[in-house]
Amino acid sequence: MGETEEPVSKGITPLLAPIQAVQNLLQRFNNQGVIIGGVAVSLLGTPRFTVDVDVVFMLGLSEIPTLLTEAEKQGIVPRITDPVDFARRNRVLLLRHDASGTDIDISLGILPFEAEMVARSNTCEIGQIQIRIPTPEDLIIMKAVARRPKDLEDIKAIRASHPVLDRARIQYWIEQFGEALDLPDLWGDISQLL
Repeated sequence: MGETEEPVSKGITPLLAPIQAVQNLLQRFNNQGVIIGGVAVSLLGTPRFTVDVDVVFMLGLSEIPTLLTEAEKQGIVPRITDPVDFARRNRVLLLRHDASGTDIDISLGILPFEAEMVARSNTCEIGQIQIRIPTPEDLIIMKAVARRPKDLEDIKAIRASHPVLDRARIQYWIEQFGEALDLPDLWGDISQLL
């Protein structure tokens, strides 16, 4: 991928310190994760406002205490009183980059799709920082599952920036999620955006 200066101008400059902290944390766990959400959309689609950093880590529940210890070394601290219990119940760690006050949500991946997304991820450069982000296809799949109006706009932006996409992969996973979530029209709705 290898973009350098352009993404910084895409509105994520205020998030550089927390993004670097998250990437440092990912490296402590052999890059078993990717940065997703608004940061990834700004890099793969078009710039959009975001105030937080979202991440998927492929770690088990037993690794939560170690993850929290390593996060603290990067200046990333819990933003709720019992993050371990919350994460065990919801598979999400609610954290904050202490120096900047930026919220960081770490989802603990478990699904085969999430494992594939991490394995297929790319490195993207933001100035001097190299971060792990999903492929455009995999980010579209994640946005399709969330299917909020903002996510649908993100899909359009990613599609506009990446005219050649692996539609078969997108269709396969969206159909799988549609079946699992009892949303039989999910692929039909998303295919119109592609």
